[in-house]
Amino acid sequence: MAASVDKVYEFGEWRLDPAEHLLLRNGFAVPLGPKVFDTLLLLVESAGRLVTKDEFMNRVWADSFVEDLALTQNISQLRKVLGNGDAPVIETVPKRGYRFVPSVAVRERAQSPELAPQVKLPGKRNQLHLNRTVYAPVIAVILVAVLILANRRPQGLDASNFAQITNDGQAKQGPIVSDGLRLYFGEGGMSHHFIAQSSVAVGEVTTLRIPLQAPDILDLAPKRGELVVGSSGPERAASEKSGDVASTPPLWIFSLPGGALRRADQGAADAATWSPDGSEMAFVQGTVVYRSQSDGSSAQELARVPGVGSWLRWSPDGSRLRLTVFDKATGQSSIWEVLLSGKGARRLLADWSQRGSECCGNWTPDGKYFLFQSTREGRTEIWALAAGKQNPVQLTNGQMNSLAPFVSANGQKLYVIGEQLRGELSRYDSKVGQFVPFLSGISAEFVDFSRDRQWVTYVTFPDQILWRSKIDGSERLQLTSNPSRAVFPRWSPDGKRIAFFDVAPGKPGKIFLISSDGGTPEPLLNESRNEIDPNWSPDGTSISFSYFPVFDRTPPKELGIFIVNVNSRSVQKVPGSDGLWVPRWSPDGRYMAARSTDPLGLVLYDFKSQKWSRIAEKTYVGAMIWSSDGHYVYYLRRGNDPAILRVSIPGGATEQIASLKGVRQTGYRGGFWIGLAPDDSPLVLRDIGTEEIYSLDLTVK
Repeated sequence: MAASVDKVYEFGEWRLDPAEHLLLRNGFAVPLGPKVFDTLLLLVESAGRLVTKDEFMNRVWADSFVEDLALTQNISQLRKVLGNGDAPVIETVPKRGYRFVPSVAVRERAQSPELAPQVKLPGKRNQLHLNRTVYAPVIAVILVAVLILANRRPQGLDASNFAQITNDGQAKQGPIVSDGLRLYFGEGGMSHHFIAQSSVAVGEVTTLRIPLQAPDILDLAPKRGELVVGSSGPERAASEKSGDVASTPPLWIFSLPGGALRRADQGAADAATWSPDGSEMAFVQGTVVYRSQSDGSSAQELARVPGVGSWLRWSPDGSRLRLTVFDKATGQSSIWEVLLSGKGARRLLADWSQRGSECCGNWTPDGKYFLFQSTREGRTEIWALAAGKQNPVQLTNGQMNSLAPFVSANGQKLYVIGEQLRGELSRYDSKVGQFVPFLSGISAEFVDFSRDRQWVTYVTFPDQILWRSKIDGSERLQLTSNPSRAVFPRWSPDGKRIAFFDVAPGKPGKIFLISSDGGTPEPLLNESRNEIDPNWSPDGTSISFSYFPVFDRTPPKELGIFIVNVNSRSVQKVPGSDGLWVPRWSPDGRYMAARSTDPLGLVLYDFKSQKWSRIAEKTYVGAMIWSSDGHYVYYLRRGNDPAILRVSIPGGATEQIASLKGVRQTGYRGGFWIGLAPDDSPLVLRDIGTEEIYSLDLTVK
C-alpha cells in the first residue's frame, strides 16, 4: 500500500510510524499484521472523514481480490487493540464504510529527535535517544524477534517438523490416545460419529466396531487394552433405556483385544480418566468430580466446579487432576485443577493476559509440561504450561488450527488434529441420486428462503456471519460481523426482518431481530439464559423458541416451548411442553413439531386440539424442517445409518428421501443442519475442508 513515509501520526497515547510499519503505545510496540496495519494507516490518514469500502479495497488489497469479510475482520481486530468503548475510536457508517474519530497530529519525520520512535522493552527504562535512520530499524527487528521467541515456544521445549499421519478425509475429534503402536480418536460428524484407529506413523485409518450409536473416547487404561467410552446417543440393546440429551451420558469400558463392551459400575459420566498405574478412576458427573476404583465403583466426591466438566486427566505423579469446564453463561471453557490432597478446585491461567477459550489438556509423560489448546479470535493453537510457571507459551503457529494435543509415551512426539474448515452447500438431486452444489457451492449453512422465494438468508462457515441476497446471488448484504456468531436465521413472513440467535463467546446464546436491509440487531428478550431456535408464526405476530438443555442440564420442567408476542414481548409457555425444545411451526400454523430431550422420535402439537402426540418413534432424530406445503416434516436420522427422512402430517407415514452414508457433513458444532431448497429437495453442508492428525517432533533443549 502506497503511503507517505515522511510523516508520523499521533493520537492520544498512540503513535503510528509508516516508515517503520510500527504502532507504539506509550512507547511500547504493539504488533499488527501487515494488512491490519495498512487498514489503520488509511483510517488515520483520513481521520474525521468517511473511508468507503471501495477505498479500503483499492488501497489495502490493491494486489488481490477479497470479500468484505476481510475488512470487517481487520476493523474488529483494530477495535480490540485500540479500544472502542464509551468513546468510539472507529465509527461504522452502515453500508458505507468507517470513520476514524480521534483527532490526529501529523508530524514531519525531520522534526527534533524527541519525536523519533523510542521503543521500550517491557520492564526496562528506555534511556536511549536513538537516531531514527540507523537504530530504529534495528530495534524494531530485535523487538519482533524477541516477541516471536517469547510467545511461540516454552524455554527448553521445541515442537517442529509437522508430518501428516492420516489422510482419509474424515472429520476428526479428540481426545487422541495411544497404546504406543496405534492412535485412537473420534471421526465423523454430528449425524454419525465413531471411534477410529491408525498407526502412530503414516497408515490406514480403520473403524473400531463398537455396538453404540455415538461412542466418544474418554481415556485409555495404562498397561492394559481398555478404552473408557461415553455415548452421546441411545444404546442399541433393547434392555437399555433411551438416553437423554439433558442427562449425563452412559459410561462404558471397551476391550481393545477382544471387542467386549460392558457398562462401568459407575453408570454415567461426562469425562473419565484412569490413574497413572491404572488402579483408580476419576470421573465427572456434571459439575462434580469423583474418585473411584478402576471400574467406577466405590466413588467418593473430590470437588465441585462451576460448569459441566470434560476432558479429565490425571497427572503423571498422581497428585492432581485437570479438566476442562464449560461456562454456560459465557459459552467459553477454561481449565481447572483438583488437588488430591483435598484442597478443592482452582482455575488455572486466571490472570493470563492472552486467555481465550482453553480446553483439552494433556501432560507430557514426565509431568514437566501441560499442553492444551486455546482459541482466540477464531484461531486455535497449542500452548504449553511448564510446571511451577504462571504463564504458558505458544507451541504451534501454523496456517491451520491445531487441536487435541497428545504426547507419546517417550515424550518425543506431539500429536494434534490439524484443521482447515470449509464446506460446500449441496442439494440432493433425486434424478441422479446424489448431492450436487447449490448456490454455487458456497461455504454456508442455515439457509432460509423468504416466503415469496425471491430472497435467501444464510450463515457463512466457519466465521458464522449472517448474509442475505437475492436467490440468484445479487444484492448480497452482510448483516452481522465479528464478534457476533449467527445461527439459524429465519425470515419474517413479510420479508422485512430476520430472526436469529447469536452464540458469540463470552455470553449466553441470545435471539435477535434484524432488518433485512441491515442495521443494528435488536434483542428479542432481556434475559441471561441460552435462548435458541427462533421460529416465526405464519402471521408474523409471534416467535417460538426454546432453551438449550445440553450445557445447562436444565430440569424438564424448566424447559419447554415458549411463544413471544413480537410487539408486547410477553411470553407464554405452550401447555404440556415440559422437557421439549427446538420448535418448528407448520406453514399454516396448525401444528408445531419439537424434539424431546429423549432423542428417539419427535413430538407434534395440534393447536386445534391442544394435544401432543409422538411421531417418527424409535428413530434417533437430529435436525428437522417443515416442507413448504406443510404436509411433511423432514428430519435427519442420526447414528449408524444416517439419512434424511420425512413423515407425513397428519398420518405419520415415514419414507427415506436421501441416505447420508458416505456424505461428510460439516458446519457449526460439527455439522447437524439440514435444510430444504424451494422445491423441497434436501440441503446439507458437505465437508470439503481438512481435518487430519499430524505429528510434531518434541525436543527438550
